[in-house]
Amino acid sequence: MSEFGYWGEELVGPLGVFDRQGYESVIATPRGRRPHALPPSMDAAYLDPPLGRSVTTEEMARLVREVDESDRLVKPLDISAWAPERPYMSAPGYLRDLEAYHRALTELQRSIAEYDAMLIVGGSGPIADLANNERVHALILAFLEAGKPIGAECYGVACLAFARDWDGRKSIIWGKHVTGHCKEYDYKDGTGFLGVDFNMGPPPYPLEYILRDATGPEGRYHGNVGHPISVIVDYPFITGRSTPDSITTGEKMVAVLENGLRRYGW
Repeated sequence: MSEFGYWGEELVGPLGVFDRQGYESVIATPRGRRPHALPPSMDAAYLDPPLGRSVTTEEMARLVREVDESDRLVKPLDISAWAPERPYMSAPGYLRDLEAYHRALTELQRSIAEYDAMLIVGGSGPIADLANNERVHALILAFLEAGKPIGAECYGVACLAFARDWDGRKSIIWGKHVTGHCKEYDYKDGTGFLGVDFNMGPPPYPLEYILRDATGPEGRYHGNVGHPISVIVDYPFITGRSTPDSITTGEKMVAVLENGLRRYGW
């Protein structure tokens, strides 16, 4: 989860599915700071500009407030202490540092053995501290190497596009089918983050274009504009387009884990 704001339903939707299934959910953030919901995602009266309607029900707003104010998010795991970061080539002891980095990657692989899957929660926050976070990429690659399902929602799907092997540097979703926040649903103004006084205006990049390029000629981005739900399963990836797709994203992750689902939505 981002430390710069998550969209409430994009946590609470899948989290509720996991809770009902009896799963234990562990929260992690880039530096171990408590995440918080973006205020509009707790306001049923807020009108989403591209859609021209509210995307948050009164019931969902209540559930988001309950989770956001609960103890569940108080002490998240610190990804900066969990996953390594590749050293600069200019480091005085570069070779030794690089060896230590690869040893740390091996240890990271061992440390995720107790986990069954990971989910990258969406909202505007991931743009700031998840999408191009090398440690988050290392965590994703560890789950991928272990053959574990990886879910991502909304702008969190950018993490999958940017997670790459350092040698070939091809996206891990090359040849895959995915969804994510489509161009039609991007804000023209008001992309904001918690903890900073900064209105970015529109998002800094159109996620749809990145996903179209990252999936290559044999894969495909599915925007499903005008469809109420857009969730794509192309194992090991489960991707959800935006807020209304959150519960379905959680449900399909359960289906992947328990029923062997490998393809859905395309």
